[in-house]
Amino acid sequence: MPRLTRSPRGTRALGGGAGLAVPALAHPLMAPAEWAEVARPGTALHWAAFDVSRGPGSRPDAIYGEVTARVRENGVPLLGMLDAARGRRPFGELVSDASRYLDWYQVDGFYLDRAPLGREDAADCHWAVTTLRALLEQQAGAGRGGSGHIVLGHGTHPEPCYADLADQLVTFAGPWDRYRWSEAPQWTADHPPSRFVHLVHGLPEVHLDGALRIARWQGAATVALTDRTGRDGTDPWVGLPGYWGRAVRSAGGGAVD
Repeated sequence: MPRLTRSPRGTRALGGGAGLAVPALAHPLMAPAEWAEVARPGTALHWAAFDVSRGPGSRPDAIYGEVTARVRENGVPLLGMLDAARGRRPFGELVSDASRYLDWYQVDGFYLDRAPLGREDAADCHWAVTTLRALLEQQAGAGRGGSGHIVLGHGTHPEPCYADLADQLVTFAGPWDRYRWSEAPQWTADHPPSRFVHLVHGLPEVHLDGALRIARWQGAATVALTDRTGRDGTDPWVGLPGYWGRAVRSAGGGAVD
């Protein structure tokens, strides 16, 4: 069983605010069924993130424009993926990519992949998030969306000072054989489960319920689960798991609190 450092007051059962996210999918020409499933009416997700070409690409992609519009019509918040390069990404490049996502795909927020972890980068991360929120507020003012949603894709637990910088933090990203023995530091108990996201790949269907229990015990309200693996350098998130339907039903698919 996983080692748990969270106190009982910090736990909450999955349901209500608990549900699934989709952190990435292959191009719609390569994964048409997966995009159709995410856009299917009634498929409630916390959010779905996408990356055209290591960002929004150099020009609008009409195919992405069509499928992302269908996903948004289904009420699923769409996040444009930005590579933060652990805080080493030039600020101007980050903002330029964010602006293109907004102009071309009317995204509802941003997923900052490879977000920084250390205290020394927290101030720059705060400034980046503040700027992204300002861009999203401009979109909302133009009548094209809400206030937006920002996820910091750390992949592991960062310094506690990051907890209030964004709407959600990805505090685990890795294989099931590591997740099943993972633990959450005590500081996470001071924040609601809606603040945390776990991404688990290589998860056999037989352990689906066990993974959801671990997420509940560690206080993560949003999960992404797949039986795909990262072997040979492949991206496990380019498609949906074979047990997608069951995962949606088991996780609950509620909105983030």
